[in-house]
Amino acid sequence: MDFFLTLLVQGLSIGCLYAIAALGFVMIFKSSSVLNFAHGELLAIGAYIFLVISVWLKLPIYLAFIITFVGSFLLGFVIERLFLRPMIGEALIEVIMLTVGLAAMFKGLLLFIFSGNTYVYPNFLPAGLAVKIGSVSISPVYTATFLITVLFLIIFGLFFKYSSQGIYMRSVADSQTAALSLGVNVRRVFALSWAIASLVCAMSGIVLGILNGINVHDLSKMGLKVFPVVILGGLESIGGAIIGGLIIGVIETLVSGYFSTSLRDVVAYVILVIILMIKPYGLFGLVEIERV
Repeated sequence: MDFFLTLLVQGLSIGCLYAIAALGFVMIFKSSSVLNFAHGELLAIGAYIFLVISVWLKLPIYLAFIITFVGSFLLGFVIERLFLRPMIGEALIEVIMLTVGLAAMFKGLLLFIFSGNTYVYPNFLPAGLAVKIGSVSISPVYTATFLITVLFLIIFGLFFKYSSQGIYMRSVADSQTAALSLGVNVRRVFALSWAIASLVCAMSGIVLGILNGINVHDLSKMGLKVFPVVILGGLESIGGAIIGGLIIGVIETLVSGYFSTSLRDVVAYVILVIILMIKPYGLFGLVEIERV
């Protein structure tokens, strides 16, 4: 029973990480209907920015977080302005292929600068984050992952519900045509969506780096892991992405603990195939009905 509870806690923490990563992916899709295949590379960029600032430049951790978040936020604006905005009006498949090209370009740059070596962050998590529930011990990294996820969800929940830009983003996600007729600057919403998604990716990359170390290949692979999460929850559902991340995180960890670690990365894609066969729109996705 203790082993099961330990795996459950680890699975929920990893699921929280998947949920954060999927959040940025869903935001871009909801606002612009673009599947971002460069998502994993944005995770890697954020993780490496934090590595350079905290380890190589040896700046304080709080300052490294601030610089990483600001830099990632601005990077999202730059990507949208230089690469995505000129593609407005083009076929959707061309925009998607552009993100595939961006993924290859970013990964190549990261490999050129950092090679394929694995780096580690300094141990900056306070020992007080360790939690013991009965005979089950929870390490600081899993506690921190859970707390960071809850904090981000609260911040974004308040942003979308009460801020003007959050309301604009929700209106664009519901109907771009209606939002335009109401005077909403849709291009600005697109840019803000990419900026926030880039910031969320940076946070996910840092947490993943704390868990497993920083490696270009592993972090970019995380971008593909987002697809089963968002398909399970529903491509247009932020709440579904959170629930989908938790479900896949728990199932992965249980399979890895009770069967084999080699099956860990397979489970998510098995779930993806099953969901596409049974419920293509996901648990909380919207079914589109076209009238002719």
